Amino acid sequence: MSEPANHVEVHVSIELPQETAVDALQRVTALPRQRIKLAMNRGAVWLTRGRNTRRLRRAKRALQPGDELHLYYDAKVLAEEPAEPALIADVGGYSVWNKPYGLRSQGSKWGDHCTVVRWAECNLQPERPAFTVHRLDRAANGLILIAHSKNVAAALSRLFRERNVDKHYRVTVQHDFSARPKPFRIEQPLDDKEAVSEFTFAEHVDGRDRSILDVRIETGRKHQIRRHLASLGHPVIGDRLYGSGGQDDVDLQLRACILRFHCPVGDKPVEYRLP
Repeated sequence: MSEPANHVEVHVSIELPQETAVDALQRVTALPRQRIKLAMNRGAVWLTRGRNTRRLRRAKRALQPGDELHLYYDAKVLAEEPAEPALIADVGGYSVWNKPYGLRSQGSKWGDHCTVVRWAECNLQPERPAFTVHRLDRAANGLILIAHSKNVAAALSRLFRERNVDKHYRVTVQHDFSARPKPFRIEQPLDDKEAVSEFTFAEHVDGRDRSILDVRIETGRKHQIRRHLASLGHPVIGDRLYGSGGQDDVDLQLRACILRFHCPVGDKPVEYRLP
């Protein structure tokens, strides 16, 4: 038998009433059963039944003729091991985590095992579903909320959408920022959408041409803080996408450190803070 490929995408229809997902996928690929089961466990197998498509994790789940399986197998993605987040608070309906550098906020069709959402599903006690309500760049670290019911997810998402979550960050940037007004407000659209950030100089980094800033954002566009600071000539240290071409051999120096909002579970104002 030929060596199985490291990158496979297949779509297969279930025709036999007793056929399992592993059998069906092995029928159309050269992948060993254990690799298929690993792909299922790590979120790379999907099941379409009617109009509904969702991840399929259980190898023994009963399938029906007419079901369609989708395998998105990438050996490199599946070999990744998730960085471990720290639980800050468990409110039941939602939890608050300190997401480390490298851990993703959400998965892709190729897998979700290296996401804070999947970590919460697998490690919280009692076990419960997990839903993404806001995102933090993979390269960033800090506070992130995970909802554990559809009702709470809808309530938290509404708070973010209506800008009723006070979000603060701490960043280290290149060059001296001290001469700018406090706070320095920038209203620069990103991807043709409104984007508003406020930067306040906090301190110099001793002996280096760098500044530490407190950041508050009113909108949540993709890479908003990084893009706004780069446009000002103060890229975030460690930013290999918008910064100085990766000359800083460090992780992105951007931390989400404060979240304030009206808790939809306890019906009271709450604040979560990192040092």
